[in-house]
Amino acid sequence: MNTLVKILITLVVAMIALGAIMVLTASGTYSMSKFNNLYFLFKSHLWKVVAALIMMIICSYIPYDKYRTHSKKLLYIIIGFLILTFILGAKVKGAQRWIDFGFIQFQPSEAAKIILIMHIAMMIERMGDDLKKFKEGFIFPLIWIGIVSGLVIIQPNVSTSIIIATTSFALLFVAGAKMKHIAAIIVPAGAAIGLVMMLLRHSRERVLTFANSLITGSDINIQVKQAKIALGSGGVFGIGLGHSRQSDLFLPESYGDFIFSILGEELGFLGTVLVLFLFLVLFATCLVIAKKAQDKFGQLLVLGLGLNIITSAFINACVVTGLIPTTGITLPFISFGGTSIIIFAVSIGIIVNVGRQTVKTSELKIAQV
Repeated sequence: MNTLVKILITLVVAMIALGAIMVLTASGTYSMSKFNNLYFLFKSHLWKVVAALIMMIICSYIPYDKYRTHSKKLLYIIIGFLILTFILGAKVKGAQRWIDFGFIQFQPSEAAKIILIMHIAMMIERMGDDLKKFKEGFIFPLIWIGIVSGLVIIQPNVSTSIIIATTSFALLFVAGAKMKHIAAIIVPAGAAIGLVMMLLRHSRERVLTFANSLITGSDINIQVKQAKIALGSGGVFGIGLGHSRQSDLFLPESYGDFIFSILGEELGFLGTVLVLFLFLVLFATCLVIAKKAQDKFGQLLVLGLGLNIITSAFINACVVTGLIPTTGITLPFISFGGTSIIIFAVSIGIIVNVGRQTVKTSELKIAQV
């Protein structure tokens, strides 16, 4: 196992461990008030952490070539689940994003992100220079991006749809697609997303509330207001682990999408900067692994998965600090959640496998020489 893979695994395990600690401190009061058990949500999070680590280990040993072979089948399956969400999905806060299997709530859009990355990476590798031609190459990935993004945005889940589209177009750009083709799609696609956001009540309210806060200087919502109070009261060094005041039911669901604010309250400005820096190091490590990958598919696969992680992290941080409208994007490896932490761990497992396969190939070439 090379140094890059070791660094990647160390970073992820450290963030998952930090996340478990933060979920414990952030969820205690809520668990006690609702379930009469101080550790109820922490225990729920803990088994998901175990599942995530197991999946990361399993995926690190599955040859990534398998994804090239089966990406289309996986994409058909996940599109089926996205459609099934509208039939069997549980509606929460105006959005229908989850399918409840009893032991876990599965969010198909999270899995769709990495499966689409797999398939686009395979298509780009296979079409070669035809990617630069609109009708012969560029249009085919667009069809899949449109289908997946469209199904996700009408859940409604605008933020995840934007991440899917952004990551996908980034892969197309890096792979050599013409900028005029990308621009010709991004402009009308952006307008279409804006229109859909205004038509859907769930997203419209969030956007208008955010716009109103910019004009009047008022608070976006109670969550962002309390999140800012938490971040501000943490100061430079924080008030210490387990001493959060906002997690005492002042900040709604502080253990979930807004756990970054509790982290800032307890570990201070330095703690938040350190966490964001760790995400940057993680992404930089992914870039180096991608550069060293033995084929184009491996390169694009690692790049896409790495982009998905860091984009999610910084969107979450921007939401908590009130820089963008509220979304349902979790903080990777740290927020409470089932599908999210498992899917991000699967992503890391795949990246680790690409890194390991690259080392094996290099060692084999040296041995043959």
